[in-house]
Amino acid sequence: MLYLLLLPLVDQFTPLNLIRYLTFRAGAALVTALVVSFVFGPAVIRWLKSKQGKEGQPIRADGPEGHLVTKRGTPTMGGFLILLAMTVSTLLWADLTNAYVWAVMLVTLGFGLVGFADDYMKLVRRSSGGLPGRVKFAATVLFAVAAAAIIVLYTREPLATSLAVPFFKSVLIPLGWMFVPFAVLVMVGSSHSVNLTDGLDGLAIGPVIIVAGCFALIAYLAGNTVFANYLQIHHVPGSGELAIVCGALMGAGLGFLWFNAPPAMVFMGDTGSLALGGALGAIAVVAKHELVLAIVGGLFVLETVSVMVQVVSFKLTGKRVFRMAPLHHHFEKKGWAEPTIVIRFWIIAVILAVIGLSTLKVR
Repeated sequence: MLYLLLLPLVDQFTPLNLIRYLTFRAGAALVTALVVSFVFGPAVIRWLKSKQGKEGQPIRADGPEGHLVTKRGTPTMGGFLILLAMTVSTLLWADLTNAYVWAVMLVTLGFGLVGFADDYMKLVRRSSGGLPGRVKFAATVLFAVAAAAIIVLYTREPLATSLAVPFFKSVLIPLGWMFVPFAVLVMVGSSHSVNLTDGLDGLAIGPVIIVAGCFALIAYLAGNTVFANYLQIHHVPGSGELAIVCGALMGAGLGFLWFNAPPAMVFMGDTGSLALGGALGAIAVVAKHELVLAIVGGLFVLETVSVMVQVVSFKLTGKRVFRMAPLHHHFEKKGWAEPTIVIRFWIIAVILAVIGLSTLKVR
């Protein structure tokens, strides 16, 4: 909004020329989202507490025993604060004529709406079971299909329906109409992976911020002809605008972390985790770095795989591989302190992010 309003005034007031630079607007989006979070955060948390009462988020009865004591009374749906800050900042600083921005925001807000409904059902029923799994999955798929269609229509061929392979400068695997199901898999898979990771104070939002920072750089480079050619990555015109969305996501995430740091004043709930994971997946699809997302966001993949291994092992052999899944609960059961798990998982996320970014140069 500000971009479109101020751009015509650049010739009359030279300092406004900064508005042309993606780096400036990405930084401005980060700061704006952070300020919105700090300003509205306390009020949002008070409002959530007033609506949810003394019980707060329902705690899993089959989860770590300590959570029944330490987590009780903490309100959920804090993802609303993240979405508020991210949306306001994006609308202010992004070029709203860019279809990629709307595709990513469609996934973010759509998945957030599904998560909100899930959190609401948990609060109404006073149980950890929200929306039926099939309903939640189907709803996220519908939003992802719509976003994938926009991305395909807006992207030039052959990139529109092809899969780029890391480490190879010119390899494109043509998927044809199968690209849409693949893009949906990336968005929905990323969304539910972040959702599984969100189990301890600050555990999910830290890696989300790290991954968003990586993709702010990737989107910027992929959208710039000079840098894309130099790095020999696929140039996606218009994708650089997603650096602003990533900046807004980072600012909103940092602002939320202020209130979510141990001991958490609020949980993001499915409202936040589904939305943020979906946003990262959509950005990766636009930037043609879907496979790199699996590396940069490897922590989310690891958490998801731990659940899959646990379920398969128990069904086939009746035995569990981990003391409890997802993986972070396994370490809780082993006696690790919650802050220890969170910080060590953040360190893993940073290492994986560095490895993922190295794919930009290794060709």
